[in-house]
Amino acid sequence: MKTLEFSLSFIINIIIAIYLFVDARKRGKNPWVWGILGLIFGAIVLGIYLIVTGRKLWGWIIVILSILWFILALILGIAGALFGLLV
Repeated sequence: MKTLEFSLSFIINIIIAIYLFVDARKRGKNPWVWGILGLIFGAIVLGIYLIVTGRKLWGWIIVILSILWFILALILGIAGALFGLLV
């Protein structure tokens, strides 16, 4: 199951990186920088890119959701680790 989760998130990051690369080229931004950042950091970079390129509403929505998702994953990871120590 872990492999499937990793693969799905990696595929999503690849899609984000391709989108950022293509759109950055159209808008006169450095496509390599945005593509590599999108591949490594995923949705949060997509949100930042949208804010930088003037699509602020969708950018802020994606940034906020990405941060909330990260916080949720962090809390669940810590809770899981603590539960594993108790059992």
